[in-house]
Amino acid sequence: MLYLASQSPRRRELLDRLGVRFDVIDVDVPEVRAPGETPRNYVSRVAREKAGAGLLKLSGVAGAVVLGADTEVVLDEEVFGKPADASRAAQMLRRLSGRTHEVLSAVWCLDAGREEQAFSITQVEFARLDTGQIAAYVACGEWQGKAGAYAIQGRAEAFVVRLSGSHSGVMGLPLHETMALLQRFGIGA
Repeated sequence: MLYLASQSPRRRELLDRLGVRFDVIDVDVPEVRAPGETPRNYVSRVAREKAGAGLLKLSGVAGAVVLGADTEVVLDEEVFGKPADASRAAQMLRRLSGRTHEVLSAVWCLDAGREEQAFSITQVEFARLDTGQIAAYVACGEWQGKAGAYAIQGRAEAFVVRLSGSHSGVMGLPLHETMALLQRFGIGA
């Protein structure tokens, strides 16, 4: 049985699109970047820790396979994370305005005997945003709980000039990479 170690509604929605049966398990993993840790290593570590925490909760459940994921917005080697408030959200959007940033998405799959990872890097170019656009977006509240202060599946999609990589990866779960990973564990078509 597949378990998703995430409370993210977006990840649940995306995993549903793959047509696989799964249950959700709640895990609490601190998302704090270690000094000197590269953005890629950070995203991978957090995703692995989520899957590992989920597998620990399921010890004794025969055939449990746990999927953990993490997605972060990175600009100039800085991991943006989720903004704490509207002011920080506006600051992030000003920095992303008119620039190309990366969205890193790591996915780990673990069972009692093995673990494997998939990774997605997507380049996202934002249009130049004026003060009014940023204020309106922040006022709508869509930025809350979103890495980099935006949801590509919402109003912020209009900010995207160009995307090279995985649209679903920017949402939080790169579907192509995830499906290939699950198939290696005997899950899915």
